[in-house]
Amino acid sequence: MLLSELPRDVAATIVSVDTHAVDDPISQRLLELGFVCGEQVRCTAVAPFGADPILVQVGYTRFALRVSEARRVHVQLSEVVR
Repeated sequence: MLLSELPRDVAATIVSVDTHAVDDPISQRLLELGFVCGEQVRCTAVAPFGADPILVQVGYTRFALRVSEARRVHVQLSEVVR
């Protein structure tokens, strides 16, 4: 599943970030910001018209991402712990 498809307030784990070229600045920046394999992520809010950008939280830090950027991040839904 892509981060751009993740429903609001649902926890997921980052699996990978797509790289489109050798020195892809967008994927490199996402990795520098903490969008790395194994990190927990959740979508906390979306813009009202067109849902772009979206607000995502990695750890305790929130980021506003364009949907095109969020489409580069592959996630897996986290197991619900009861």
